[in-house]
This record gives sequence, C-alpha cells and structure tokens, in this order.
Amino acid sequence: MINYNRFILPNGLRVLLHEDDSTPMVAVNVLYNVGARDEMPEKTGFAHLFEHLMFGGSANVPDFDDPIQNAGGENNAFTNNDVTNFYDILPAENIETALWLESDRMLSLNFDPNVLDVQRKVVVEEFKETCLNQPYGDVWHHLSDMAYHVHPYRWPTIGKVPKHVEDARMEDVQTFYENFYTPNNAILSITGNIKPERARKLVEKWFGDIPAGASPDRNLPAEPPQKQLQQRVLHANVPVDALYMAFHSAGRLEPLYYTSDLPFGYPLQWAILPPLPPPAEGKAVGDVNRLLYHRKYRPGTVYHRGQTDGRIHPATGRGGDLGRTGRNQNHLIPERELEKVKNKMESSIVFSEANILNQALNLAMFELLGDPDQINREVEIYRNITSNDIQQAAQTMFLRENCSVLYYKANNPGGVAPKEEEEEDED
Repeated sequence: MINYNRFILPNGLRVLLHEDDSTPMVAVNVLYNVGARDEMPEKTGFAHLFEHLMFGGSANVPDFDDPIQNAGGENNAFTNNDVTNFYDILPAENIETALWLESDRMLSLNFDPNVLDVQRKVVVEEFKETCLNQPYGDVWHHLSDMAYHVHPYRWPTIGKVPKHVEDARMEDVQTFYENFYTPNNAILSITGNIKPERARKLVEKWFGDIPAGASPDRNLPAEPPQKQLQQRVLHANVPVDALYMAFHSAGRLEPLYYTSDLPFGYPLQWAILPPLPPPAEGKAVGDVNRLLYHRKYRPGTVYHRGQTDGRIHPATGRGGDLGRTGRNQNHLIPERELEKVKNKMESSIVFSEANILNQALNLAMFELLGDPDQINREVEIYRNITSNDIQQAAQTMFLRENCSVLYYKANNPGGVAPKEEEEEDED
C-alpha cells in the first residue's frame, strides 16, 4: 500500500508525497505534461530537444550534474509521446539540492544560443545513430506513419527528420518552454525518508513563488478506428528479415488495457497473439525454434516483432493466420497457467513499488491520468481478470483490419529468397 499526501500550490503545481523510512534516500520527480504529441507536424523532435536543453543551465545553476553528484545523488530524464520526466535520487538530508535545481530550471531556464547550438547537434547525432545508422532503427517512423493518420502519435519522439531540430530557432524554443514547462502543467512527487510535513514546507519554499503560466491549448485530434490492414515492405541493409506488427490498443486505465497487458512477457502470450504469418507457397520461413519474438506496448499500440535466420515473405501477410489471428483465440487459457501469470505480475508490481523512484514515477503518472489511487488497485485489477476476459481482449484487438505490418527485407541475406509478389502500401 502506497500512502500519500496530495496538495496543489496556488500556482497550480500538483504535489504528491510518500514517506518511506526503509531507505536513507529520497526521490524527487518532476513530470511535465508535454511530449511529442504536443509538437507541430513541421516542427517535430522539440520535446526530446527540450529534455537536453533542460540540462543546459538556468539562472542560478550553470550545471545540473555536479551539484547532484556532490550531494551524493544522481539524476536523469526521459521523454516519450506523452510526457517529459526529470528525476533526482539523493540522500534525504540533501533534498533541498534537488528542489533548488528543479525549481530553478522551471522558473528561469538559460536560453544561451551556444547551448541551443550544442544540444541541436547532440540530438541530430542521436537521430542519425539510432534511426539512420542502426539496423531497424527507423521502424517507428514507418509503423507510426501507418498506424496513425490524424493523431500526433504518427511521428516518434525523436522526430520525423533531423532537419526539424536543425532548423529550431531560439524563438521557437522559448515559445515551447513558456507553453509547457510551467508549474500548472507539472506534477512533483517526492518519495523516501522524509516526513510529509517537512516535504510540504520545502516544496512551498522552492516552488511556491514560481508564477503560473497559461494553460496549454491542447486539442488533440482523435484517431478514427483503423478499418484496413496496412502493409509496407522495406529493402534495407539489415542482418536478417524481420516482421513487425502493430495493433491499436486501449487507454491506460481502460479494462482492455489490463486484460491485454497481463500475458505480455509471459508464456500466455503464445495463447492469444497472432502467430507469424504462414510461409508462401509452402516454402520454409526458417526454423521456428530460432525465431525471436518480442511484444510490448507503445503509446496507443501493442506491437509484435519476429526475426529469423531464414526469409520472411511479404505475401504471407495476405490471408492466412494474420487475417484470422490464429485458432488459439478460440480456446480459453487454463486456470492454472493464468494463475501463474497473475502471481508473476503481482510480484513484479510489489517489487517495483519497493523502489522509491518507481513510487515517485507511478504516483506522478497516475496523477496525470487523473487517479493516483490507481497505484494501490492495480494488483486487484490483474487478479480479477479471467480467461474469458483475455480471450475477448484478443478477439477485440488482434484483428486483421486493426493491424499495421512492416516487413524488413535484408538486401544480402543467407539462403535463397522465395519468389515475391507485388506489394504496395494500403493507406
């Protein structure tokens, strides 16, 4: 059970405090309600660029790493389609160092042209390294583009193209900061060895006088239901052929999310998800025992990846098991197997919440979703899922018309490629 205190400062900053006296440390987490979804189509990658810029110094802090390290702590950040998150972990007696750092960059970030120039180059190089020069690195550029046509999830967090960040002007950066990096668009969570009363006084001291900004004018377009299978074939310098499938999924607090999430990473995934499409014309796709499968969530989607040392034929996506999603969906999962998975999920949640950083992250995320109490209900939700629920989730989500398929064809693979038929994108 995660007990917490919650309050809102007059400037709109939402604060959640949880005392954990089992550790000498504290975690200070600042979540900003801004991500790649808040960018304009012609100016993408800004949220990710800003994650870097927020470490470029502020009015009273020329460097963010040294003070934290000198206080015996560490800090880092991450950005995704929905949020930008900064966190600090340090000894409890030094908590004011973290609060000072976070409040100063929230109030007065340093807009130095040299810092912008350096961070632009860093982000562009990261784009080239991870997306252009790495095998399968552009997978999310293609899958997102196929799966989304209206919603800004249609581009990845790192941006559509490097040029958008290269062309970022100082006025663009300042406007983005003023629109989103404000106390009324942020959530502060503190967990660890500190009394809630003391934590509240320190939060009021360091954040109370930061002025609120204008509420972001966020009017994200709703993505219409996908009604047609999307397919794309890429010929690239990759080690082996690969197949990616993305399915639209449910929102984070919806029942369908939990029933489709429970089997992921556990043996039950084989019972509900579509198998690799069958080989065309009876030709082998490689030894199935050497296939590598990965399945996980991305924002708004579930994806499935398969790689093999043989060849995957694009024609396999037409008809066959991809269209019917496999006979396994017509069978209920044995209760004994389901119970094993629930036990693993429960232990994963319990062990995760023993970590003060995870406590802070989860409190902030559930507050953003509108229900911080959800942090204490998740185990029960997973426990109440039935085999019928999972079967229904599979039959609802894993449909041919709800699927986007990306095929990577290796330019110089081993073996002889099967004869291919013409393929074109289905937009």
